[in-house]
Amino acid sequence: MNNQRAKYPFAILTGLTLVGALAGCSSAAEGDTTTTDTGTTDSSESTTDSTDAATTGSYADGTYTEDADYQSPNGTENVEVTVTLADGVITAVEVVGDGDNPNSKRYQTAFADGIADVVEGVNIDEISVDKVAGSSLTSDGFNAAIEEIKADAAS
Repeated sequence: MNNQRAKYPFAILTGLTLVGALAGCSSAAEGDTTTTDTGTTDSSESTTDSTDAATTGSYADGTYTEDADYQSPNGTENVEVTVTLADGVITAVEVVGDGDNPNSKRYQTAFADGIADVVEGVNIDEISVDKVAGSSLTSDGFNAAIEEIKADAAS
């Protein structure tokens, strides 16, 4: 009886080790999409679609400006986004917030200070910003402005 008790923990440990080893050997199925953090700092996050197509749209080179509204706990906020495109790639970006509330101003400023690290050098069709420098709501306005800029730049 004592010998059987000693085998029980050993069997559990062996089973857990086997499960862990098999999990480590698994790979993603073909066709799965992944998200990539394109930010260079811990405070910036962005997701991009990792499909093989380099560009899904054709855009005229130039500098484009659009503004867009988004909702925050303080009401409707607005950001103005200016991007410079070259071959569909964002080479420069500027974001100007129009927040009246101190919290809104703080988040918009943090977003504006960190967005270049996230989107410069990235194809505009791959841009979908989630959060930058702790600001997750400003990204809604930024993404809406990017969609308008894509329409403006479409050739």
